[in-house]
Amino acid sequence: MARSRRKPDWLKMRPPSGQRFADIKSTLRDRNLHTVCEEANCPNLGDCWSGRDGPGTATFMLMGDRCSRGCNFCDVETGGMEPLDPDEPTNVAEAVAEIGLDYVVLTSVDRDDLPDQGAGHFAQTIREIKDRDPSILVEVLIPDFQGEPDLVRKIIHAEPDVIAHNIETVDRLQWPVRDRRANYDQSLDVLRQVDRESDIYTKTSLMLGVGEYDHEIYQTLSDLRNVNVDIVTLGQYLQPSRSHLDVFEYVHPDAFDTWQTVAEDELGFLYCASGPMVRSSYKAGELFVDALLRDGQSVDEARATAAAAE
Repeated sequence: MARSRRKPDWLKMRPPSGQRFADIKSTLRDRNLHTVCEEANCPNLGDCWSGRDGPGTATFMLMGDRCSRGCNFCDVETGGMEPLDPDEPTNVAEAVAEIGLDYVVLTSVDRDDLPDQGAGHFAQTIREIKDRDPSILVEVLIPDFQGEPDLVRKIIHAEPDVIAHNIETVDRLQWPVRDRRANYDQSLDVLRQVDRESDIYTKTSLMLGVGEYDHEIYQTLSDLRNVNVDIVTLGQYLQPSRSHLDVFEYVHPDAFDTWQTVAEDELGFLYCASGPMVRSSYKAGELFVDALLRDGQSVDEARATAAAAE
């Protein structure tokens, strides 16, 4: 089958704008905070920060803007690690209050250079937010912590509302897509541990368009359900620069719709956000969890709430 490298019309992005965008950016800069929205060049930054469909949102990136790993799909800088900012957990909590968020997403770079790989710092940030306002829902997108159960346990004990860890791609393509220190089974083990040791919702994300086959996508989704992952997102891989992994294929939106149906109706995920512009931190997915936990909606009702925002 022929593979198209020219970016199709359905991948057009709107530039960031608006007062809400400016206010969030100012708040983050004043506290020396980073977001994955900017560092990873998220295509949805304009929509999320500008708040075109509601309050603006941002995904805070903890522990600096440089990663100890070098995944070939990611635009975050690698190497040159700096000491942790001990004030960052407090600064994040204060920024959350100033921006007026009631749903917070935290992620981080990998910090393999630290004795606990940053798990304690991550957990402290969760607690700082929850201590100020227990009603705030906190979703965390964590590294694999090299598969060390005690470090994953630190995150569980901090009691976020959702714990996400991204498997990123199918088993066969883990390398060259991800850093060699990451792997498929290790990521499944992290998600399995969260399910076994807590009642916290679990979530993961899968990129399409890096050379995977349909049967491999199905197998990956099946493996994720076998470890009881609740929520999955599927999105199109976009090459950040010519030095990054090539796009193998631009997957048509109809295929994403099909995978959403397979994930929810056949495999039993509580919710699947699937589309070319969907990313791990995706507003519709946040609304789904919010509807479940805050509003007490049923799964079907929460799916309808999320669908209205897509």
